[in-house]
Amino acid sequence: MFIQTESTPNPNSLKFILEQEITKNQTFEFNSLEDCVNSELAAQLFNIDGIESIFFGLNFISINKNKYEWDQLKAPILTKIADFLSSGKSVIKENNLNEISNNSTEFDPEDKEVVSQIQELLDSKIKPAVAQDGGDIEFKKFHKGIVYLALQGSCAGCPSSTMTLKSGIENLLKHYVREVQSVEQYI
Repeated sequence: MFIQTESTPNPNSLKFILEQEITKNQTFEFNSLEDCVNSELAAQLFNIDGIESIFFGLNFISINKNKYEWDQLKAPILTKIADFLSSGKSVIKENNLNEISNNSTEFDPEDKEVVSQIQELLDSKIKPAVAQDGGDIEFKKFHKGIVYLALQGSCAGCPSSTMTLKSGIENLLKHYVREVQSVEQYI
């Protein structure tokens, strides 16, 4: 099994690119061992000292570290991923997908058309670019012209995340959706 690694704009995150898809049109983020009840692979990765968070994309895994250098962490991570994927097991327990999927959004029903435009732009223009950097962005809320987005994977905690939100995403959304006044990180 060949797994390619790629650096990301976040120095504490590394992207592990896989030969196969591991999720279907959905991403998953794990911020602690307790979050891993639906993923044996995520739990195994958290057993490596120094792992802070894990993100599963369509065909990649982004891992954020909180200590050690990548040259110390990379080999054990690659071994766990390769061994798990070779076993043929699913990275997410299929019978629990509905429990994991907590994609709740908040907006006034009168703003449904605006929110639809925002989500379309996120899906078509922004998410593919963010995925290239090993992350994802999730729409959370639209209130009084402010779009609230959650950064995931390599993007969470990235030094350039504020610039990405303000200079990139905010400018794009304001250009295409006149009701958007600003973009903020959802906390």
